[in-house]
Amino acid sequence: MSVTIRQVRTGLNGDEAVAYAVLHADVDVISAYPITPQTIIVERLSEFVHNGELDAEFIPVESEHSALSAALGASLAGARVFTATASQGLALMYEVLYITSSLRAPVVMAIGNRAFSAPINIHCSHDDAYAARDAGWIQFFAETVQEAYDLTIIAYRVSEDERVLLPSIVNLDGFILTHSVEPLHIFRDSKDVSEFLPQRRPVNPIDPDNPITYGPLALQNYYMEIKRQQAEAIYSSKKVINEVFEEYGEFSGRDYSPVKSLYTEDADTVFILLGSTAGTMRYMVKKWRREGRKVGVVSLTLYRPFPEEELIESVGDAENIIVMDRSFSYGSPGGQLYMDVAATFMKRGLNPHLVNVIYGLGGRDFTPEDAEKALEMASKTDVDIVWIGVRGDNYG
Repeated sequence: MSVTIRQVRTGLNGDEAVAYAVLHADVDVISAYPITPQTIIVERLSEFVHNGELDAEFIPVESEHSALSAALGASLAGARVFTATASQGLALMYEVLYITSSLRAPVVMAIGNRAFSAPINIHCSHDDAYAARDAGWIQFFAETVQEAYDLTIIAYRVSEDERVLLPSIVNLDGFILTHSVEPLHIFRDSKDVSEFLPQRRPVNPIDPDNPITYGPLALQNYYMEIKRQQAEAIYSSKKVINEVFEEYGEFSGRDYSPVKSLYTEDADTVFILLGSTAGTMRYMVKKWRREGRKVGVVSLTLYRPFPEEELIESVGDAENIIVMDRSFSYGSPGGQLYMDVAATFMKRGLNPHLVNVIYGLGGRDFTPEDAEKALEMASKTDVDIVWIGVRGDNYG
């Protein structure tokens, strides 16, 4: 492949970018239920179908549980499918999350990341992404509107690979990305994308003439074997993900990798995080470097399967690791990403000073001043958890 495919430069918000990616992926079935902040995605897709731009079945369902159920059924029948949700919608489809991955259905779903209730909040937290972390789905995190577009196309190529056959989630921060307009490059139409993403070739699709049992009862005699196969499938998917990242770079001219790092080679302190806040942290790291402070930042494009080796390599020999979570795992030693990172270091016998920063819950701004506070707290050996941006005193 070569970067000869024509692309156009435009301005879109994150939801519209995902909708265009689904259009260009030439999907067969869209199951749609509105929920802020992802509603624009399915609204745009309904327009594409109505206008004749996309030859797909658009199914307006009665709930998020039905949205994923319809996507699952269509996927098992051999269709390329899409759905989207956020927050409470993800919670309502929770049962079907596990069924979809267990049945090895390559569904692609976008999540406009939003805080869980109560109290009701429509703005960004990573609660929904973390709620799905153990459900057996591949998870990507977009940092920009461009990445939301690209990762959606990438997700189809990964999920439908016969070596993978697992569903994928593309996360984009609610309102920060879903409703913010940014410049980006998109392909002209699905024909331009088809060289990278050909039509799906389903494995063992539902066929009345060749009946197959899906989702049978499996008790003590087979259940563990099935779960072991599922675990091995998601671990082994990382090889395919890396291959697809490389091919998409050649195809589009935009490079992707499981982790992105800046100034980590000689850093004393490294921030690790997910999502759009990476841009703020890169700005701050460049500022700190000009001031002579050895600080680096690592952002994860791939969250599941967790990129352990790439993370360790990116962090280098930093003594202080600040892991930033836009959510919290109540009653646990820390936030969800923090626990992943801590376990990764522990497995390899590494013992840097780890600090967990909880920030931005419910869409609260994370400012350069907050970043300064987080860096200050990392130097205190008696602190392992700090909430940044809370009115009143922080605590650890």
